[in-house]
Amino acid sequence: MLLPAQTSAAAASPPQGFSIEADRKRLSATALKAFRRLVVHWDLTSQQAAALLGVSLSTWERLKPESVTKTLSQDQMTRISALTGIFKALHLLFVDAMADRWPMLENTGPLFDRRTPVAAMIEGGIPHMLEVRRYLDAVRGGL
Repeated sequence: MLLPAQTSAAAASPPQGFSIEADRKRLSATALKAFRRLVVHWDLTSQQAAALLGVSLSTWERLKPESVTKTLSQDQMTRISALTGIFKALHLLFVDAMADRWPMLENTGPLFDRRTPVAAMIEGGIPHMLEVRRYLDAVRGGL
């Protein structure tokens, strides 16, 4: 139970956003590290990784090395946030390697229309990534 002072302080704190450059600068290295790991776990091609991140292939190739740091855009941070949420939800749903295979398997569900989740998210961009994340959270919650 929150005390009254804690309640008002919590209510006054805005949710973490990515519009403030200082926040993006602080979070970008960690976000890129998480995205690089996700690319490996999901066995994505460089083209797929670039498309999911919303950058050109040449930009992704420059961002790929672990030693590279760059302040990401609000769009890129939002994409990585959605994708890491999907990654986490999959690892909560599946206890085996299926969590990492699922994004690359053809899916007949209405969100995917016989495409892989990765292909659907590349085509649908951020709105579709967020929809996939909500879908997995609902499945995980039993809704």
